Amino acid sequence: MGTQVLAFALAALILLTLSRILLIAWLWPRVRAAGGPRKILAWGLRIDLNQVAMWAGIPALLAPWVGDSPLAIAITGAWLMAAWILMVLLEVSTPQFILEYDSRPNRLYIEYLKYPKEVFGMLWKGYKLVLLAAVLVLALAIGLGWAWFGRAEPDVLPGFWWRPVISLAIAAAIVLAIRGTLGHRPINPASVAWCGDSLLNTLPLNSLYSVLFALYAIKNERSAADVYGDMPEAEMHALVHEQAGFPPPSDTDIPSLHAQQASRNPARPLNLVLIVEESLGAQYVGNLGGAGLTPCLDALAAQGWNFTRAYATGTRSVRGLEAVSAGFPPTVSDAALRLTNAQSRFFTLAQLLKRHGYRSRFIYGGEAHFDNMKSFFLGNGFDELYDLPTFESPAFVGTWGASDEDMFDKLHALLAADGAQPTLTLAFSVSNHTPWEYPAGRFPVEGNPATVENTVRYADWAIGRFFEQARQSDYWDHTVFLIVADHDSRVGGAQLVPLRHFHIPALILGGGVAPRRDERIVSQIDLPPTLLSLIGVSDSHPMIGHDLTRGGGGRAMMQFEDNYGYLSGDTLVVLEPQQAARTYRYTAPDGYAPMPADPDLARTALAHALWPAWVYRHQAYTLPELKLRTPA
Repeated sequence: MGTQVLAFALAALILLTLSRILLIAWLWPRVRAAGGPRKILAWGLRIDLNQVAMWAGIPALLAPWVGDSPLAIAITGAWLMAAWILMVLLEVSTPQFILEYDSRPNRLYIEYLKYPKEVFGMLWKGYKLVLLAAVLVLALAIGLGWAWFGRAEPDVLPGFWWRPVISLAIAAAIVLAIRGTLGHRPINPASVAWCGDSLLNTLPLNSLYSVLFALYAIKNERSAADVYGDMPEAEMHALVHEQAGFPPPSDTDIPSLHAQQASRNPARPLNLVLIVEESLGAQYVGNLGGAGLTPCLDALAAQGWNFTRAYATGTRSVRGLEAVSAGFPPTVSDAALRLTNAQSRFFTLAQLLKRHGYRSRFIYGGEAHFDNMKSFFLGNGFDELYDLPTFESPAFVGTWGASDEDMFDKLHALLAADGAQPTLTLAFSVSNHTPWEYPAGRFPVEGNPATVENTVRYADWAIGRFFEQARQSDYWDHTVFLIVADHDSRVGGAQLVPLRHFHIPALILGGGVAPRRDERIVSQIDLPPTLLSLIGVSDSHPMIGHDLTRGGGGRAMMQFEDNYGYLSGDTLVVLEPQQAARTYRYTAPDGYAPMPADPDLARTALAHALWPAWVYRHQAYTLPELKLRTPA
């Protein structure tokens, strides 16, 4: 039994490594352009060890105890043969899948299994030689697998007292292989994403891992229609388009695709910098009626376009990041960053600005594979990624990564080096997060240093320090900056949707943006279209947010656990699972007066709760050149 496990492990590693090398050779021009095969091979070995440990782990643990049992040997052989057949089948399928979809087998592979008649009919009619070759390779692999580990002689068991020791050693090796790292976060597809080519980011994976991870990730997808109720698709699109202020759908593949004409025409392309502040709710910001912990941000608010009633779309960083970088509204499912079908060909500002000659980058003081950020951004138009391992001699590294000042130092250095190259930069802070860590000596601390209040003071100090540098730099006049929170901290309360904890700062400045205090209700999803207008980019895109340079505003939407909130003026509609919609008259910060039902507004709210799930499911939140058109 022990020899079976060892033979399987070696055979699987040889198979997966050989397959990866052949894929690298086939795709060599793209691999060479991205920097060569070293990372693909090194990270690929870690993923392969993860897979081998997942399949062989239990037999390996049991071998010192029952390795001499014919029944255990037979069961182990059947189990390992099943794993081997799956590995071979998926690797043999990979080249054709890449030709069709420019990716390793993923969720689409699973979904096509629902239609075996159509799929096998298509393969037989269009790919006879490929299919026959795959069958021959699979048959050969089955024969080799049976000879190597399908059967075995009984083991000679170690002495009884040695068995626990050997099992503990095997268990430690299995845990390390499955985690793939000694770090505090286990390996995942985002860990091995390494460039802006989404196909190459899948090469360190093996195809069985890719498919199994896609199956696992389906748990993050919930049906909004099952939770809140359904409506006809035509009505849903019509209501969403009406509120967005653009015509009914003209493109059935991408219903919300529409042209946006910029309201400004700068003499040269302007850089765009999106500064997303961790957990910086309005409750802390003086100019928004908060606790007055942000004197630097308050001073900047008087110098730029300050939105005093901006609302976050959710309570997690990934929710804010999807809204700010992609203009994507919230849904009861997980955020797009964590969904399998959004890891490529999903609209982001980087995808659009690439058309206009921009280079895009993501800066984060922590480890960018957290919450799948690395995979999502590199797979959706961002060219460069800078996270903790790229920071040279950071001033302070806490639990969540390098401090805000280190992130801003990296941002300043990159902007200063850009020259005439227009860039999009998404910079995400980490400091304002439990356990409230930051470098000492930067500002006067009040009371216990490790509090959210003092961490907000530090985050504010870092913002002020960066903008002092920026104003004195050559890039200031041709860069538009957004400062916005991802969400508030400590979100909760007795309300179905506690709106005061969705209230966040949002401020645009630089690049000739005139000072203005704007008291319209706005959503995070309104900011990306507005920024495109301010940097002078006219183009077509699928975002449903308002270009606030041309009016709009007056509504916001947010997801709070299972409840969906739609705020229109002073009226709040709340959708709850399997319940009739509730309507309130909202008076900031905590006034909720029940109102008679408003059926029209409730239908509008429902349309906006359903729409993100619909466009995700149909892969319709994209650009025409990225749209994956699959057979009906």
